[in-house]
Amino acid sequence: MRGYFTADQVRDAEAPLLSSLPEGALMRRAAYGLAQVIVDELRSRTGGVVHRTVALLVGSGDNGGDGLWAGAFLRKRGVVVRAILLDPARAHQKGLDAFLRAGGRVAADLGEPDLVVDGIVGISGRGALRPDAAAMVAQVRCPIVAVDLPSGVDANTGAVCGPAVTAAVTVTFGALKPVHVLASPQCGRVELIDIGLDLGEPDFQSLEPSDVGALWPVPGPGDDKYSQGVVGVIAGSDRYPGAGVLCTGAAVTSTSGLVRFAGPGAAEVLSRFPEVVASSTFEEAGRVQAWVVGPGMGIDAGAAALLELVLATDVPVVIDADGLTLLAQDPDLVRRRTAPTLLTPHAGEFARLAGREVGADRVSATRELASDLGASVLLKGHTTVIADRVGRVLVNDAGGSWASTAGSGDVLSGVIGALLASGLTPLEAAAVGARAHALAANLAAAGGMVDVAGAPISASPLLGRVRDAVRVLRSFARD
Repeated sequence: MRGYFTADQVRDAEAPLLSSLPEGALMRRAAYGLAQVIVDELRSRTGGVVHRTVALLVGSGDNGGDGLWAGAFLRKRGVVVRAILLDPARAHQKGLDAFLRAGGRVAADLGEPDLVVDGIVGISGRGALRPDAAAMVAQVRCPIVAVDLPSGVDANTGAVCGPAVTAAVTVTFGALKPVHVLASPQCGRVELIDIGLDLGEPDFQSLEPSDVGALWPVPGPGDDKYSQGVVGVIAGSDRYPGAGVLCTGAAVTSTSGLVRFAGPGAAEVLSRFPEVVASSTFEEAGRVQAWVVGPGMGIDAGAAALLELVLATDVPVVIDADGLTLLAQDPDLVRRRTAPTLLTPHAGEFARLAGREVGADRVSATRELASDLGASVLLKGHTTVIADRVGRVLVNDAGGSWASTAGSGDVLSGVIGALLASGLTPLEAAAVGARAHALAANLAAAGGMVDVAGAPISASPLLGRVRDAVRVLRSFARD
């Protein structure tokens, strides 16, 4: 797993090193790593280093000092470096002295650099870029390498509330911070430089592909269709039959076990997936190890009564879409449950459940709702945030927005339901399912090719790529 640490956690970890090392040693250690990343970036983008040009945007804090020290190291590699001091009176003096001794030049304008280094503000910065810094950033016409984080982006929440840097590469020191996953489009590629921090438990984590592949249920020699997990799906209606097809199809493609469907769209589901055991009512469906309820089921009195029946069972339940709208009218239906429950809201559904907007701090908001309802919550978005009832959090960066399409959520809930029926915890099932769902969307957009630019998709081709995504993720577990 990959851990993310808050700004306070990082500062606490830095304190013993700052007191034990010679003054400035930790900054020079970080700056040396930063300079090496810049050198590699120059080579990959321009084919060389000597006589290439780099402009430093230097603020008043330690990030400005990191940039100046990196500029001194770059000068020794033959790079032409100019520094724009946004607050000259408060520039890091020792870093500036080293930069000037190495032959760096202070300038008033960017010139035409090959790369720009953003050393404006660091993890203690708050709010958007100030007008002078924003004006300078607006002039940049080349890739930006951000020091620790893109300036103007909140370190702990990834929130952007005004002008901010969008980096091609972000070089961070000692530990990944929440911003690096919660605001991944602003950060670009993230490079982590080890500076010797002794870190404790992270604030939250994300699963690596190998973790997802290892958690994905694989049948053993003694398994049968029942032992691998039986998932029940209540989705779709006369008005929205497609939701039942997509949700049930996702469950089928995610498991080697058994899928039961209950609802008015049985004929449509069976025409696409004849292996499903379908019935017209919940009472006729038979035993399952987990239920998925909500996509396209409607919000009338009959749907509300059906949701109440499902939540009265003693098996895990995934609630999505219309099920969440109904639940917002009586959240105690979940609070009274003892069996595991997972809610999968988008921002609007979250607001109805919580009685407030998500806000800038998506991790804290998800934690609070999960604690309040005594359930696990998956908050959808470019970065999916999943919290369980005791505050553990996993996040998943989708790596794109191809899954932002009608019916995509129906597919996600079906995938997660199958994983939940196999025995994974709600936190695991949600994180594993979200990762596979995002990869399936990216593969669908790219025509099945990994790391290829994509084109707009709909939910049906996304569904068709779920098995491909599982195959890719399983390959990491075998490597």
